[in-house]
Amino acid sequence: MNRMPSLTLDDFDYALPPELIAQTPAARRSGSRLLHVDGAALADLRFTDLPGLLGKNDLVVFNDTRVINARVRGRKRTGGEVEMLVERMSGSDSALVQLKASHPPRVGSTIDLGGAAAATVLARDGRFFELRFTGTGDLSAWLERHGEVPLPPYITHAPGAADAERYQTIYARHPGAVAAPTAGLHFDAAMLEALRARGVALAFITLHVGAGTFQPVQVQRIDEHRMHAERYWIPPATVDAIAAARSRAGRVVAVGTTSLRALEAAADDAGNVAAGASETSLFIVPGYRFRVVARLLTNFHLPKSTLLMLVAAFGGYAAIRHAYAHAVAKRYRFMSYGDAMLLEREIR
Repeated sequence: MNRMPSLTLDDFDYALPPELIAQTPAARRSGSRLLHVDGAALADLRFTDLPGLLGKNDLVVFNDTRVINARVRGRKRTGGEVEMLVERMSGSDSALVQLKASHPPRVGSTIDLGGAAAATVLARDGRFFELRFTGTGDLSAWLERHGEVPLPPYITHAPGAADAERYQTIYARHPGAVAAPTAGLHFDAAMLEALRARGVALAFITLHVGAGTFQPVQVQRIDEHRMHAERYWIPPATVDAIAAARSRAGRVVAVGTTSLRALEAAADDAGNVAAGASETSLFIVPGYRFRVVARLLTNFHLPKSTLLMLVAAFGGYAAIRHAYAHAVAKRYRFMSYGDAMLLEREIR
């Protein structure tokens, strides 16, 4: 990757009024606002205007991962409460998790989860713990019954029935994410049909979003930051759809940073995308040369976050600073339940 080594963490800071962090979604999925960003040119639109911004030869790529009920509460046998967030399943009865407790449990200790269910700490690697579960039966099914929707830490209310529906895309198919691919939350059935009616092609990848997406960057020099790894799968049909779009001079439009990261991670220097399963820890910062994606639909991201660095790399550092200042001034709603932006890739 080509990077801009002069940029530091502070270069990705901005003043975000807390009240602009959306705590609930719009009344309708497609009822949010849309900021179209094309360099210095900005247009304040509605999300329902999106089909008119796309061409009939374009391809829109969605992430069809499904959010699991990954947050679980338990108690150490010494009496302390434990909150765990499942990062990923490592087997039918084991998982890699993050734990929040007054004192982290030791390797070999047991956490009671209610009823006959319990988890034993097998190992620790930094902030992650490997746990083996007993008394749960199939762990995926047990989480669906007993776990909670893993709302992001900046959403302050306890998850309810509305979150179980709205913190999930309507096309979610493959369970494994612990955070939603939030740009996709804006799409409803009518919007998908409107895209098809315009002649826009639709395709899917699967990237299981990990809890690391919420981890703050701890270093000032961004080239010292190490991204967490996430699993992805790109079907052969999506590779074919990309080739077909290019053959008709269409643009690849990624819905969300997760779709973009999967496509870019799977591409060679010529932009040819390989089908199959892999992992990516791709860290995209200004200076990165994009190979596949020409347009990005995304939400508004936190200050100093890796997601903000990615959109600055895509739309241009100066353009993103201008767009975010505009969004704050115009009272756009930020983060997972907030409004959307359509970014045109910076021409270099």
